Amino acid sequence: MEKRLKIFNGRILTPYRIIPEGTVVITGDKITEVGEGNIEVPGSVEIDAGGQYISPGFMDIHVHGGGGHDFMDGSEEAFLKIAETHAQYGTTSMLPTTLTSEKADLLQTLELYKQANKNNVTGAQFLGMHLEGPYFAMTQRGAQDPRYIRNPDPDEYKDILSHSSDIKRWSAAPELKGAVEFGNYLRSKGILVAMAHTDAIYEEALIAFEAGFTLATHFYSCMSGVTRRNCFRYAGVIETAYLIDEMDVEVIADGIHLPAPLLKLIYKIKGPDRIALITDSMRAAGMPSGDSILGSLNNGLKVIVEDGVAKLPDRSSFAGSVATCDRLVRNMINLADVPLLEAVKMATQTPANILGIGKSKGSLVTGKDADIVIFDENIKVSTTIVQGRVIYNKILINKYNSIPI
Repeated sequence: MEKRLKIFNGRILTPYRIIPEGTVVITGDKITEVGEGNIEVPGSVEIDAGGQYISPGFMDIHVHGGGGHDFMDGSEEAFLKIAETHAQYGTTSMLPTTLTSEKADLLQTLELYKQANKNNVTGAQFLGMHLEGPYFAMTQRGAQDPRYIRNPDPDEYKDILSHSSDIKRWSAAPELKGAVEFGNYLRSKGILVAMAHTDAIYEEALIAFEAGFTLATHFYSCMSGVTRRNCFRYAGVIETAYLIDEMDVEVIADGIHLPAPLLKLIYKIKGPDRIALITDSMRAAGMPSGDSILGSLNNGLKVIVEDGVAKLPDRSSFAGSVATCDRLVRNMINLADVPLLEAVKMATQTPANILGIGKSKGSLVTGKDADIVIFDENIKVSTTIVQGRVIYNKILINKYNSIPI
């Protein structure tokens, strides 16, 4: 008989309402009941939520690292430690994300993913790989290493895809030569394509959207807005995302990459069904401020972490965030005046829908994966559950085997 877990005495965040006092029942790795009151579940292991919120687990579809590790460090340990670090802050699933690099380093990272994915039982679940680059506009490279930036090469990206079936998303600049063909090819393989590090104007971005570029990577960051060429003004990718209702955007809601007025504007125009909250965090997430490295330990870029964000040493540009998912939700509530249910939706159901896995993840509904997080009024996480396994509990300070379910 499959083990059963009962979470009771909590305020349950459903897709439609907040149940003021309810119970969630898990059988194996699935949610089997969500209801009001204290439901009797004979023989189950019980977790008393203590009046806290019972929420879907957070889904981070753009994350580079955390806990002192980066996915491009060249080790399985890095993958596993990053997953464990972010689970402590409520992340139950994620897309490990690369940086612009040599092709050989990228292929090595994809190989490491396969092994790490098999052994990842103490951290946030891996949902596949997100490749960020190397097909970017040099003028919008941000902290991406310019040595490796180039135009899409069909021989190259087809070869990369032949090495791995784990690539679920790829971010690129849509205005580059060959980018439309790149988008169409990836879409034919069922891979999500996103606009990133781009100087495209509206006319270019619209054609790219039709070719599969349906998501804007870290909206506003390294992305064209209104520009002027001689006498004429041109709308950029930012305006394109606003004009195309069906286009999704992802937002680094750390309160630094985007200040409160912009968070409010994005929410007002796009709404919670088209916004995914992301950390875009590098290795310093969950670590003290100070010197750090963006990307691989071997050939990454030196950065400094201060003011709650990573910066290039000359402070000319941000170099990735150090946010965790709890901070994103908290900021959308406190800085952008977003209701709790909608803030949580942007960290759960919306990213699941963007990835096309909304039928199995992203909300507390019977039959879906038992990815659950328990947090208080300040979105401080006390318990994280991944596919029915308790992998983090603040009180017990243990993972996985701390509660014998």
